[in-house]
Amino acid sequence: MHEKAQLTLARTTFHRELIADRTLVVDDKGIASNADSSQRFSREAALAIATRLGAGSGGVKLDGQRAGSQFEASVRTFLARTLPLFDMLRPGRWAVENVGSSRKGYHLARYEPYRHLAELAQMVDESPTLAAVLGNAYDVSPDVIVIRLPVPDSEINAAGVLVDGEHGLLTPIRQANQPHGIVHAVVSCKWTLRSDRAQNARTEALGVLRNRKGRAPHIAVVTGEPSPARIASLALGTGDVDTVYHFALPELVEATRALDNDESLSILETLINGKRLRDIADLPLDLCV
Repeated sequence: MHEKAQLTLARTTFHRELIADRTLVVDDKGIASNADSSQRFSREAALAIATRLGAGSGGVKLDGQRAGSQFEASVRTFLARTLPLFDMLRPGRWAVENVGSSRKGYHLARYEPYRHLAELAQMVDESPTLAAVLGNAYDVSPDVIVIRLPVPDSEINAAGVLVDGEHGLLTPIRQANQPHGIVHAVVSCKWTLRSDRAQNARTEALGVLRNRKGRAPHIAVVTGEPSPARIASLALGTGDVDTVYHFALPELVEATRALDNDESLSILETLINGKRLRDIADLPLDLCV
């Protein structure tokens, strides 16, 4: 019997947990929880995906905020499980955080290259005038953050003396220079996509890019949206989001083909062939680059 790859098993577990915690459910009317009930294609595609993933009928849909929060947590768990599998591609000590309820506390400012935001936030809090000028443009609030921890010199010098106290004194990767984690990637999680949510993801991405003082992190969006047109509203174009990842892309493609919707299939092919849309299983590998 052919042994399944650990990445494939992790993807299956990811979907099973979405079903188990009722993020992905099918109600007694046959409408999946990520569908737009007012759109026929959205209803049919979402139901086909849910069925393929093993979601039974008769579930109770969660409110949007709770479903979104649980989706964020599931994406974080998936990355925490899969990133260590590829240590040979990207060695290092990693942490994956779901910002969640701490989002309002300038969470990103705890890490490089965003440490300066903590001081800026304090100045804004103390100055109504400055707050009026800057607004919340400096307040970057991603859903999931992938952090690389700085490395002690003893580890860097394990095979020979590579660094010392004379040079390389400003780089954040050396723990001797600074103790804070380094933001490697930010992941925006959108269980569904409406026009405002797509725009929010772009705004968050631009905030991450504009407010850094150092190398730009990976910027990804993970979504469960079944409508290719709505995915395209976020995925098309470049300059802000690196790539959009679907929580079940092969299942979405299969469902779209089965529904014989040429327009939606054409959009999907454009996004996939244009390297703007990938599957959730591609994300941990892409983060190794």
